[in-house]
Amino acid sequence: MRPQRTYEGRRDPRFVAVHRGGRLDDTTHRHLAAWAAACAERVLPLFASRCPGDDRPAHAVSVAKAWSRHESSVGEARKAAVAAHAAARATTDPVAREVARACGHAAATAHMADHELGAAYYAIRAVGLSSAPAEADAACARERRAQREVLPEPIRALVLSDQALRRAKFKSAFEE
Repeated sequence: MRPQRTYEGRRDPRFVAVHRGGRLDDTTHRHLAAWAAACAERVLPLFASRCPGDDRPAHAVSVAKAWSRHESSVGEARKAAVAAHAAARATTDPVAREVARACGHAAATAHMADHELGAAYYAIRAVGLSSAPAEADAACARERRAQREVLPEPIRALVLSDQALRRAKFKSAFEE
């Protein structure tokens, strides 16, 4: 029997897979990916309307959802994430760029679970940027609430505590 690995890196061990020495079990990891995909999928129409014909972000969401159901590999998810981020770099439209980033992070969650907040964060940013300036704060608040409404109970405490811990990185985007 091999000895248990202990994770010694800089990432939060709650988001590092057990087989890498962290505390993240497979079921929780897949819940995180499904939730990240749901966050990105909500804003996907904003990308489609601005960049018709570019399916890389939609494909990333599809692969993230498939991975959460054991229907795709981490390698496929990584490839889809890279492609979605390439779509973000290829557009000059700020809303489309944030949507593509959200989709890229959703797929990247299969590889590194702590990308789950990137999907939610960039979705909130896309909603804010797509709104009239006077309505942006309210639109972001609605998006934040919508994300929390679909947050599965098994990962609710984990995600909410991650949002609180990484408050500075995400510029308080998750605070009411």
